[in-house]
Parts: sequence; C-alpha cells; structure tokens
Amino acid sequence: MTMSANPDRVIVVGAGHIGIACAHYLRQDGYDVTVIDQGDIGGACSYANCGFLVPSHVLPLTSPESLLNGFKSLVQPRAAFRVKLQLRPALYRWMLEFGRRCSRRQMISAGKVLHTILDLSIAEYRHLLSRPEMECEWQDSGLLFVFRSAAALQKFAATDSFLAEEFDVAASLIPGSDLQDLDPAFREGLAGAYRYEDDGYVRPDKLNTSWVKWLSAQDVTFIDHCRLKTVQKKNGTITSLLTSQGQMKADRYVFATGAWSSRLAADLECDIPVEPGKGYSVTMSKPAVMPRYPMLFPEAHIGVTPFEDSYRIASMMEFAGFDETIPSFRIEQLQDSARPYLKNPTGPAIEDTWYGWRPMTWDSLPIIGRVPRLSNALLATGHNMLGLTLAPVTGKAIADLVAERPADIPLDALSPARFS
Repeated sequence: MTMSANPDRVIVVGAGHIGIACAHYLRQDGYDVTVIDQGDIGGACSYANCGFLVPSHVLPLTSPESLLNGFKSLVQPRAAFRVKLQLRPALYRWMLEFGRRCSRRQMISAGKVLHTILDLSIAEYRHLLSRPEMECEWQDSGLLFVFRSAAALQKFAATDSFLAEEFDVAASLIPGSDLQDLDPAFREGLAGAYRYEDDGYVRPDKLNTSWVKWLSAQDVTFIDHCRLKTVQKKNGTITSLLTSQGQMKADRYVFATGAWSSRLAADLECDIPVEPGKGYSVTMSKPAVMPRYPMLFPEAHIGVTPFEDSYRIASMMEFAGFDETIPSFRIEQLQDSARPYLKNPTGPAIEDTWYGWRPMTWDSLPIIGRVPRLSNALLATGHNMLGLTLAPVTGKAIADLVAERPADIPLDALSPARFS
C-alpha cells in the first residue's frame, strides 16, 4: 500500500458490494476513505442474493427474447419477468431504449464488453478470496444450468454453441441419466444440464461482513444509516455532501448508489437511466438432501445456492418501481418452482425472506466513470444482475480513475457520458 503524509480524502456513497470494493482499492492506493450508506452496511441488494460469481454470464439482458417476455408480462402478474404498468414517464423511456437494443447485433456488442470485464473481475476475485480475511464460503466448483424438458435443453444447446463461438465460453454437457450421480439432490427424469466450470459462489452477507471488517482494520470508516440529502457544488466541483448526520467534505466523491442512482441525476447534472429491477429470495434451513452445487433452472427462472448451514432459492425480475412488499405468492412461487427438479426442494424452516432492487441499465452495461460536469465526482452503478461478480473490477477501475492512470477495462463503453 502506498501511503502519503496527507492522503486525499474520498467519500464513497453506497456500501453494497460495489461501494465496499471501491473502498478496498482506493484504500490500497493510500486514500483516506469514508463509506456512507442510507441503510445497513452491506445491505439492500447486496445482502441475500444467490451469491453467484458468474464469468459465464456474458449475454446481456437486452435480447429479442427478453423484449417478448416483457410484453407478455403486462397481462401476467405472476410472470417471473414482469413489467408493472406505472404512471412514470422515466420507466417508459427506459423500456423504449431497452427495446431498441434488443437485437442480435447489440447483444453481441454488449456481450463483448461484459466478457472482458467479467474475466478480469473473476481473476481479481480469485486473488482476493485466497486471503484468510475473506471468510465467505467461497466455492469454485462450477454452476449448473439444469433443464427439465428435452426441448429446453436442446434450445440451450444453441445458446451454449453461440457462447463458445462468439466468446470462447464453453460448458460441459451432462446427460440427464448422469445427473443423480453428480448430485443426489436431483429428481429422476430430468433432461440434462450444462456445467460452467469457471463459475462459483460465495455467501454474500459473509463476504460483506468479512470485507468490511478487513477494511475497517485498515482505517476505512463505514457510517450506516447516513442518508445523502444534498450534493453541494461550486464552479463544477462538489464542495461537500449534506447528509442526515451532518455535512461531509472530501477531495473526491464516488457514488455507488445502486438502484437509487437515478435520483441523483439532477444533483450530478447527468442522465443516470437506472431502473430498479426487483428480485426475491427465501433462505431455509438445510433440506434432507442438500444440493452439492449451485444451480440455475432457466425454465423456472430461479437459482439455488447450497450454503454451509442454509439453503437459498432466489430470482424473479419485476419492474415495479420501489415496491417494498414481499408478496407471499412470490415466496411460494420460488419454492414451488424448485419442486420439479429437486427431491427436497425446501428446507424444514424458513430463516429469511428478502427482496432487493437491482440497478438495471437500458443497455445491460454498468456505469463506471467520471461524472461529465463535476470534476471530482465518479459513478459506479448500474451493474444489473452482476453487481457481486463485477465488484472487484469496478473498484479497481474507480481507483485507476482517481489516480489518473490507465484502466484495464473499456471505460468509454461504460462511461456516464454515453447517455448524454
């Protein structure tokens, strides 16, 4: 770590996976870092997700199939991918721009950017998670994409071939007859699965806790329940932040505010087209036959993660604004969706039910870069469903920008200026 006698001060607004990662790399460069959050440190969308680290997920959400599913969901309240009608012009502008990008050409273009940053991020994770401070149940045994029907398996075979040809991302096919030998938790009669061996998972809340503890020991300051009220500016520079805990000053400011980022558009004087994409999870005690592997069931649009002492089912995608409810039918839907695949799809007791708002951009790419009209402000947001996976590469890029050194990632494609 390079330290100076009077290090520059940086305030990071937002203490999810992204904000914590930004604090890590900024502190590594010797900056005096304070992280504030309107809620709990490591909470919100960073708390109870599936915990998947997925370099295989190079295909963006902007695809012709997503556009069709979005239209269908308008009349299907229980659809796993759902758009709820709302009186918000910003949502319909977002949907229009999203729809314009749902083409094969745009999918490949965004996929190439995602492929680059995903590979860099997982390499950085392997370095980080090798440290004893990072106690988070890290497993890198791969991720299974499991299919019930032969038709769905065959359809995904074309996707797998496309990933291999375009991005050199390949999986191994596991016939249905071999699935129970691989993992006794599976029911008989499944069509098969694809295994992406470079994928893995962590327990996200434990990752946050251990990472924050490690950074706190290095004099990073974390302040929870500190709500940002106003960004105070003068001559194209942020002079301070007015928060619920008083005025705070720094030399540079990083906004890692996730799904709430669009609310800062006026303060930061730039367009931040981020919509909240709501997901759910249910965490249970261990079932009688616990899965050995993390897995996705694409036909049901859910993921399953086997932790050391609990078991989680998660997913769904609702564009319903900042809806704070957890409908009981969604939790039941998660549990019911696993029944065709697993012998014991639920655990004996529910330990936690959760929702989180993913920060969704209309081009499926994160927003990482300098704020165009404010000389000492940076944005790190809009990671869609890949915030956990992309945290290290984002934090490292923010540190590179603050230090004014070349970054490893294609910042032009990720810059906030692309929306101007």
